[in-house]
Amino acid sequence: MSLSPLDRATTFAAVAALSVTALAGCAVANAAADNGPQSTAEAAVSGFPLVVDNCGTEVTIDSAPERVVTIKSSTTELLLALGLGDRIVGSAFSDGPVPAEYSSAASQIETLSDKVPSQEITLAAAPDLVFAGWESNFSAEGVGEREGLAALGVGTYVAPAACKAPGYMPDPLTFDGVFAAFEEAGAIFGVPDAADALVVEQRAALAAITRDDSGRTALWYSSGEDVPYVGAGIGAPQMIMEAAGLQNIAADVRDTWTAMGWEAIVAANPDVIVLVDAAWNTAEAKIAMLESNPATAALPAVAEHRYVIVDFPATEAGVRNVDAVASITEQLADLR
Repeated sequence: MSLSPLDRATTFAAVAALSVTALAGCAVANAAADNGPQSTAEAAVSGFPLVVDNCGTEVTIDSAPERVVTIKSSTTELLLALGLGDRIVGSAFSDGPVPAEYSSAASQIETLSDKVPSQEITLAAAPDLVFAGWESNFSAEGVGEREGLAALGVGTYVAPAACKAPGYMPDPLTFDGVFAAFEEAGAIFGVPDAADALVVEQRAALAAITRDDSGRTALWYSSGEDVPYVGAGIGAPQMIMEAAGLQNIAADVRDTWTAMGWEAIVAANPDVIVLVDAAWNTAEAKIAMLESNPATAALPAVAEHRYVIVDFPATEAGVRNVDAVASITEQLADLR
């Protein structure tokens, strides 16, 4: 997408206006009253201004964001689950179709890019906040650096589970941590009740799942042929497998994901292989590769088709994780 000089001027004028508003608006306007500064009592009731330490970056939210650009499915789907689809002015880098219950709201959202959008495309949407699924989305080659966007009056926020710096990277990621991120998003977007309801719903759904108690080991196979990329010991794959009752053969690797040679996989001889299904690297393609490679074809899990399939969007921390646990346990029951 390219902007005409007129559009570009309009865009940056709008961004400049946002910047001025952000700098001048340390007090939140109370539009329902007299448009004067928000009182301390009113701020306490509204929850704003809100200061968040996000992956080591201090983010100040003066009022609930109304124009949000989301990057990655995890961020888009969280806002949809909170009933905030009308605040998303553009989404990008989708990992696949949204769940059916969100499809109607999602159909109204403009897709800015299939990958990380450029800063020009992002600013053209005139967001007051960019909500990213990965820290790396904020770069000179992508949406822009966080400091630079802040100078333009555009707030930035990264899904907490994606933080990489020591002290911020979940170690390990837990469902309590995932649910806490939902609650933090509820505070940021001014919908704490919706976030609380979402957490109650998801905790109940998680508690209702019957874990597989057979003690089976598993490989979480995401991508790669020469060197497989697999779920390691502290990220969403480990959290999901543990909740389902599976023992991760790469659990001793202190990372979210890791490369693991086929020799090590064959030696571990997993009872089950969890296959991540993505449009760019389908479960079917992985199965074909596993069954055509002499080394892996001899694995009992491959010979006996002991596969469990998980959609890619469910493999990152978000609203799909509990459903992924339920799906895996159901598939494990079928494998028996």
